Amino acid sequence: MIKFTLSLLSIILINSMSITAQVSTDHQIIIQPDPIQLSVGEELQLVAHVIDSSGSVQPDTVIFFSRAPKAISISRTGYAKALLAGTHQLIIIKNAQGNNPTLRKNVTVEVAFPEINRIIFNETPSVLYEGTGFQLDPKIYDDLDFLRDDLDVNIFKSSKPEIAEVNRFGRITAKKNGNVKITAVYKDLEKSFDLKVVKNPVTSLELSVDEDIARTGDVLRFKTIATDKKGNVISDAPIVYSFAATPDDIRGQSASAQIEQDGRFVANHSGLYTIMARNGNTVNEVSVRINPRNVARDLEVIGNGKVTDVFTSDLWVWEGVDGRDYAVTGTWSSKGDAYFWDVTDPSNIIAIDTIRVDARTVNDVKVSEDGRIAVISREGASDRKNGLVILDVTDPSNVTILSRFDDGLTGGVHNVFIYEDHIFAVNAGRKYDIINIEDPRNPYRVSDFELDTPGHAVHDVWVVDGIAYSSNWDDGVVAVDVGGMATSDMPGAGGSLENPVQLGSYTYPSGWNHAAFPFKSESSGKFYIAAGDEAFPGGVAAGWIHFFELDSWEEAKEVARYEVPEAGTHNIWIVDDIMFVAYYQGGLRIVDVSGELMGNLYDQGREIAKFLPIANEGIAPNKPEAWGPQPYKDLIFVSDMNSGLWALKLGSINETASAE
Repeated sequence: MIKFTLSLLSIILINSMSITAQVSTDHQIIIQPDPIQLSVGEELQLVAHVIDSSGSVQPDTVIFFSRAPKAISISRTGYAKALLAGTHQLIIIKNAQGNNPTLRKNVTVEVAFPEINRIIFNETPSVLYEGTGFQLDPKIYDDLDFLRDDLDVNIFKSSKPEIAEVNRFGRITAKKNGNVKITAVYKDLEKSFDLKVVKNPVTSLELSVDEDIARTGDVLRFKTIATDKKGNVISDAPIVYSFAATPDDIRGQSASAQIEQDGRFVANHSGLYTIMARNGNTVNEVSVRINPRNVARDLEVIGNGKVTDVFTSDLWVWEGVDGRDYAVTGTWSSKGDAYFWDVTDPSNIIAIDTIRVDARTVNDVKVSEDGRIAVISREGASDRKNGLVILDVTDPSNVTILSRFDDGLTGGVHNVFIYEDHIFAVNAGRKYDIINIEDPRNPYRVSDFELDTPGHAVHDVWVVDGIAYSSNWDDGVVAVDVGGMATSDMPGAGGSLENPVQLGSYTYPSGWNHAAFPFKSESSGKFYIAAGDEAFPGGVAAGWIHFFELDSWEEAKEVARYEVPEAGTHNIWIVDDIMFVAYYQGGLRIVDVSGELMGNLYDQGREIAKFLPIANEGIAPNKPEAWGPQPYKDLIFVSDMNSGLWALKLGSINETASAE
């Protein structure tokens, strides 16, 4: 293991001329070394500073983050360690202070690949029936035992092609009885296994489906029973499923669908589909009719609480103790304000109070279930204490501060959640603290939860039935028992608010996990987690909603997605099998998530309605940047960064829109 350090003096001496040449009229972040090149296992102390337009180093503190902490970990002070080879991204942030805005710098790190070591087959058949096939999936590992996803085996050989041949993609076709050796080759590496081809006993296939008329997006299940000439069931007969489509739309529209080899099928477009089951030369087929989903509904704009001078962040809507309806919205990178609104008449949203705290950003706002206590987060405080503020909102037109809590939260609180007289506060993007507010004037910390993975980070936390679901970027969604397993029928670990215990985690390759919303499908009974991305490649929001089906706390499988091609997700809310998701520049999207989920829901006609919050007045006029949705009673409220708070109402099914 090799360790490098660089002193501030050497950076200034070596780069004084280049600094002078590169400065602009604004402050900027500089880093050394640049470029950054490491080998796996190598460590390096990075040094970054803020300079002004004259090239002078400023006293501001910068914080380091990794977008792929399992590939390259980094401490908040810049101590980096390369864990996986490849090209990775680091982020350096200087938080806003006073009149100085937030600064951000993206840094690329190149980590060299070790030498390749071996080929491994995840699964190989020992016996194949004549006329059937098998898809090989060999993997390449290097000297450090890392899986090389960037490399593919592209040469396959059969010792006797007349018995079993294999194409360059690793597909084996069994042709006649006999023994054969199959080999995978990558450069100087080879891996072989023995295969026996035997007579195929299958003479008949019985293919059935649970329904033969369905809608786009509905998951159908096909079942095949293979028998020999005596009618005996051949339980190990491999079945290959495929389909042919005759679309309703004959104007060039593709009738795309998806079929899994376990017999699950979903269609994205309406039409007639013929599903075929094959074993060798034995084939059977069944036709199904897929109709349009027809879920589109009219969406009416009821009102807009305008915020035209600052960016709006999150929202929370609640019924006050007086029976009227209220909302609170935060502000982003501005003056530390939280706005309170009377939304009893959603066509006339009225601002009734403002609370200003020492912060640049009030990112998150939450209200207790009884409508008496609110909490707002603080980032970018002038005294650098940050933390959170607890408010009395029994009279939302005269909100009062009950207490501030910043003990150990000086790195900033980005998101909060209130659950059973406790606040879950995301602390400096590294962990969440659990704070008791039974006496809101005297809050105190009872516990915290933090991962132990390299370069771990957390963005958000949502608590349902005693289970905390946190969004942890590269570590995905993490489920933690904070008291829920005592009443659950699932096996658990016996955690509590004072002793949070991890149950499981669910990751996906991009590492963009920003928000999560757990829900049980009312129509299918399945338990899902909707996990939303956040990323800005090229400065434009991107990403989608990942749907994980959860059968146990240890395992989850990604089964579906909702992806708007031209936009990226932010916050999510799901109720009554309807998903409300703020899609930044793509506005609010309202999506039918009923039934079993499979494939890309965006392609399946599941979008009920959409709303682009465009306003002539705003901090950025006519530019939608939807931040957060909340369904409330018979309305939908949406916060938009550029135009404030909106109230909407869904109408009945729009037959015309549904048919299009």
